[in-house]
Amino acid sequence: MSRHVAIVTDSTAYLPPQTMERHAITAVPLTVVIGDRALLEGTEISARSLAEALQKRRPVTTSRPSPEVFAATYREAAEAGASGIVSLHLSAEVSGTYDAAVLAAKDAPVPVRVVDTRMIGMALGFCALAAAEVVEAGGSLDEAVAAAEKRAGATSAYFYVDTLDYLRRGGRIGTAQALFGSALAVKPLLQLDGGRIELREKVRTASKAIARLEELAVERAGSGPVDIAVHHLSAPERAEALAERLRERVTGIAELHVSEVGAVIGAHTGPGLLAVVVSPR
Repeated sequence: MSRHVAIVTDSTAYLPPQTMERHAITAVPLTVVIGDRALLEGTEISARSLAEALQKRRPVTTSRPSPEVFAATYREAAEAGASGIVSLHLSAEVSGTYDAAVLAAKDAPVPVRVVDTRMIGMALGFCALAAAEVVEAGGSLDEAVAAAEKRAGATSAYFYVDTLDYLRRGGRIGTAQALFGSALAVKPLLQLDGGRIELREKVRTASKAIARLEELAVERAGSGPVDIAVHHLSAPERAEALAERLRERVTGIAELHVSEVGAVIGAHTGPGLLAVVVSPR
């Protein structure tokens, strides 16, 4: 059996299924809890079901995979012939997923390098793809980790939400920032900064906020080459319109993905989310 480096990530990478299959990337699912029902992201709950639960104000929380789930994933990869594993995960500032993977890696049958990418969504997905491409070219475990970390360091993520309330409820943004936005009835633009979700700008209307989101993406993309992802939750028309404008304005796009986020990120942002990930190659 041939020996290779396996790539593991988690369900918040939101990579298209065909992309994961093509690059042999495994995603460990996080869990969404609605009321007293625990549902695995990606297989047991859809973004639409999550949005409906939020709109009905049902209690929604999320939880990390257990170390045992990661341990089983690492064993399966080793049994399939992996000589090493790169395990890439969403920011440890917003989830305990990284910590669970680190615990499982200690007793794995092959070396496992666990990386806190400090990213979420396709910002994480692009890191996983960078590592996979290195492995496919014959690169080592260390080279795959270096490629993922380099991609993470160059990637930016900006997003618009209709309200900061969902982020406040989940503890992903400070109460003071959330209340400030609500008091002034502003539309918040946020960004990932050091793995944390931070308030970047305050804009008076949704249309101006989305226009500013576009400007930030164009400025960051420069002349490319660059990969871009546009995420949304229950806002497909907004997402497609923004993606089309980016196609027209950014000359060096290598790949542009448009997708609805899964239930885990959606639970903390709420319906109306519009996000742009810009990842220079």
